[in-house]
Amino acid sequence: MSQSLRHTRGKPFILGLTGSIGMGKSTVAAMFSDLGVPVFDADACVHRLQGPNGRLLPVIEQAFPGATGPGGVDRAALGMQVFGNRQAMARLEAIVHPAVAQEREAFLIEHGAQPLVVFDIPLLFEKAMQDQVDAVAVVSADPATQRSRVLARPGMTPERFSGILELQMPDAEKRARADYVIDTGQSLQATKADVAKLVRNLTD
Repeated sequence: MSQSLRHTRGKPFILGLTGSIGMGKSTVAAMFSDLGVPVFDADACVHRLQGPNGRLLPVIEQAFPGATGPGGVDRAALGMQVFGNRQAMARLEAIVHPAVAQEREAFLIEHGAQPLVVFDIPLLFEKAMQDQVDAVAVVSADPATQRSRVLARPGMTPERFSGILELQMPDAEKRARADYVIDTGQSLQATKADVAKLVRNLTD
C-alpha cells in the first residue's frame, strides 16, 4: 500500500521503526529524538509497566503466581512459566499488548500537534503491526557488522544469537517490506545525515 493511502489519520505522521537484533535501532531512535521527533519505545513501555510499582504487576501475579516481587516482574521466574508454553505466552501477551496499545494512544494524544512521531517497535512485522503506522523504516546493516555487534554483548554466544535470529523475520524480508531503509553499516555521521534527510522529507 502506498504511503499516501496509509496516511489517513492526519497529523501526526506515524513512522514505524524496526530492525533485527544488532542493527542499531536504538541508536537510530535516539537520532530521531535528538532531532525533536517524539519516539514511543515499545520495549521501554513494557519495562515500565512491569517494573517497580508497574500497573500490570497485580494482573501478572494473579495469572502467574510468584512471577513478581518488590523489583517488579521477576523475568527468570516468569520465563520458567511461559517459555515453551504457547498457552501461557498467549495469556501473558493478552495482558501486556492491550496495555501497551493504551500507552501508545496516550502518546499520540500527547503529541497530536507534532508533524511526525516514531513508534519504535522491535517486532513490528513479526506481530503484523505495519497497518498501525503510516510508513515503516527498517534499520539494517550487513550481516558481518550485525554479528560483530551482537557477539560483543555481555553473555551473548553464537548459539544464542542463532536462536534469536530464528525468531525474527530475516533482514532481507524486512528490507523488502520497508518504505525506508536506514543503513547503520556506514559511518555514524552518514547515518545521522540519512535520518535528518528522512525527517525533512516526512515533515515538509
